[in-house]
Amino acid sequence: MSNQPGDKTADQSTTRKHKALPKAQTLIEALPWLTRHHGKTVVIKFGGNAMIDEELKAAFAQDVVFLRHAGLKPVVVHGGGPQISAALDRHGIVSEFKAGLRVTTEDAMDVVRMVLAGQVQRELVGLLNQHGPLAVGLTGEDAHTITATKHQPVIEGEQVDIGRVGEITAIDTGAISALLEDGRIPVVSSIARSQDDGHVYNVNADTAAAALAAALGAETLMVLTDVEGLYEDWPNSDEVISRLTASQLEKLLPELSSGMVPKMEGCLHAVRNGVRTARVIDGRVQHSILLEIFTDEGIGTMVVPDAPADSKSDRGDKGDRGDKGETA
Repeated sequence: MSNQPGDKTADQSTTRKHKALPKAQTLIEALPWLTRHHGKTVVIKFGGNAMIDEELKAAFAQDVVFLRHAGLKPVVVHGGGPQISAALDRHGIVSEFKAGLRVTTEDAMDVVRMVLAGQVQRELVGLLNQHGPLAVGLTGEDAHTITATKHQPVIEGEQVDIGRVGEITAIDTGAISALLEDGRIPVVSSIARSQDDGHVYNVNADTAAAALAAALGAETLMVLTDVEGLYEDWPNSDEVISRLTASQLEKLLPELSSGMVPKMEGCLHAVRNGVRTARVIDGRVQHSILLEIFTDEGIGTMVVPDAPADSKSDRGDKGDRGDKGETA
């Protein structure tokens, strides 16, 4: 006996429902993390390929706006290494690095300031505001948000002058907190006002993001990179360390490549100053922020504070990585 027309329609409807089911399951998987993170501040350091690839930039903006509409309070901190180098080349200024930091002469600082506040920040604010009147740009100079003094690294036992590079001495969260309370997304350029000599300083964006996360009492610091995370035994293995404690990370720091040091030092500073977790994630993966926050597995490397000596931690290092199921 053949199916009646109504039976065929019912079969098609059932097929459509089954195709849609994985979408529903994905949303349900996100529910515990939506509940866990609701109302919490998340500081995101925007950098690497995510800053220069058009599709990655668009996906990053979508992720940040999603966080905002999901009830979180995202704060974006950015540098602009590739853009700064390109602009210095156009101005005939040679890019030089010492101790992993850009040597920043007075002429170079003018270019740095112009690129960070006038180019990178404006583009990012524009991408975010395609989704609504949400993002507001500011630099560390504004409302004394970031204050710094001259940083002179020690190389081979001697202090070296690398120009207008700053070491953060104070954070004032007033302007950022006011924007968050108003439902906005602050986008902060890593430029600092001087504590003592009237100059403006170029500040490492990883360091700035970590300092802001700590001062804001953020739930999470997320640092976008161009690698999958912190590798177990690079270059002998590409196994990524899923989770480690502050003490474990501190032991690893001397062995890390120069590019990873400020990122991991920032993570260490954050979790030792009140931030619940710090995460280094692969910014080359579209929507990596959402994958990290709203899925069971997560991606990248997560750093957590050391467990108190008189308590037993039930944090594992598989599946939920031991942190996602805990209540605040």
